[in-house]
Amino acid sequence: MTSVVRRLSRTKPTEEIVAEGGHGEGGELRRTMTLWQLTLFSIGATLGTGIFVILGQAVPKAGPAVVVAFLLAAVTALFSALSYAELAGTIPVAGSSYSYAYATMGELVAWVCGWCLMLEYAVSVAAVAVGWGEYLNSFLDDLFGWTLPAALTNSPGQQGGVINLTAILIVLLATWMLLRGASESAGANAVFVLIKIAVLVFFCVVAFTAFNAGNLAPFAPLGIAGITAAASQVFFSYIGFDAASTAGEEAKNPKRDLPRAIMLSLGVVTLVYVLVALAAVGAMPWQEFDPESTEAGLSLIAKQAAGATWPGLVISFGAAIAIASVVLTVLYGQTRILFAMSRDGLIPKIFARVSPRRQVPVANTLIVAAFVSVLAGFIPLGQLAEATSIGTLFAFAIVNLGVLVLRRTRPDLPRSFRTPFFPVTPILGVIFCIVVMAGLAGVTWLAFGIWMAVGLLAYFLYGYRHSRLNGSDR
Repeated sequence: MTSVVRRLSRTKPTEEIVAEGGHGEGGELRRTMTLWQLTLFSIGATLGTGIFVILGQAVPKAGPAVVVAFLLAAVTALFSALSYAELAGTIPVAGSSYSYAYATMGELVAWVCGWCLMLEYAVSVAAVAVGWGEYLNSFLDDLFGWTLPAALTNSPGQQGGVINLTAILIVLLATWMLLRGASESAGANAVFVLIKIAVLVFFCVVAFTAFNAGNLAPFAPLGIAGITAAASQVFFSYIGFDAASTAGEEAKNPKRDLPRAIMLSLGVVTLVYVLVALAAVGAMPWQEFDPESTEAGLSLIAKQAAGATWPGLVISFGAAIAIASVVLTVLYGQTRILFAMSRDGLIPKIFARVSPRRQVPVANTLIVAAFVSVLAGFIPLGQLAEATSIGTLFAFAIVNLGVLVLRRTRPDLPRSFRTPFFPVTPILGVIFCIVVMAGLAGVTWLAFGIWMAVGLLAYFLYGYRHSRLNGSDR
């Protein structure tokens, strides 16, 4: 038993993790990403459909104070972002929080973290892809007056659904971009991100033309409880800023650029969210926001503010682009995390195989794309998709703990970024993650528990025996 516990808690030396950066089976990843591209990768993974639909659900909880709720959620995300920035600058590799946990808290915790990241990335990207058909139909309806049939935009079990072909198509499009190379994918994502930021700026301009200061009074009709409830809900619109950390082995200057990209992306996303929220509640009384409405809230506000239907067309187009960007960046992040886990022997070697010509993990990308396509095309994700939030928060908590552990065990390591107000900041990061997790529904915890049980079974059946650290032990 002592031997088993020792093996489960063994850590991988930080120097070894960093030295392996970029190396895979049969080839190496290519370092091409700049600070600009890394920042846009994080923005692309964060600034998604959430802001296009979340207001309709959050405003009834907080009223005009939803603006404060977005700021409160940003502060909550900031604590974890600071910890991510320190570890990304210290251990700049593709595994993100999985690799950080391996260096600080041992193999079992690292596996659990990696399994949570699979829930965050693979399942969430499938859930996001499922919604692409809805926004595509909204765009086609506003532009041409017709929509795709439900048989091709809904999963089996949903109304009229046979196969969600639109979800599969957007996943395949993202896969094609990723197979072309990291630099090409980053370039496409940059275009997507700039378009969706421009669309949100357009919304703000249109909404501010109908701004009525009277709509902001009373500012917090439901009090502090309403603000905190809304903050817990909109917090998940900030998930994704860690995407830059998965590009650690393809960044030109990872120690310098990864921390900057993480902090810059969070700042840009927060600014956009606050401006959009302020414009929305200023243009339409908060009592008129309907959480049960299926129509995108921003599209409705833009139509009412301009007195025309064409602004809704622009918003629908922006939402479709936003989903494409999220699918691309999150799919990329999932493949790189699996790449790191495979290199450590915890999952099959095929996931670490790199094409010498394209310098990308081709087989890894195709396997992930096939898995995500099946989820998105044929399975209504339901509560499992909602459980992605709890998996993300669990990974965030581990990263905050990792900063505390690594500062104590390896104070000698060179750090390009240091979390300010240590150890208060990472401790608060852990506390905030626990508080938000505690507010999630019981059925979400059940789905998470089932997911973790399957993950532990997979580890003891494969990862425990095939870990590369076994050779070191012998």
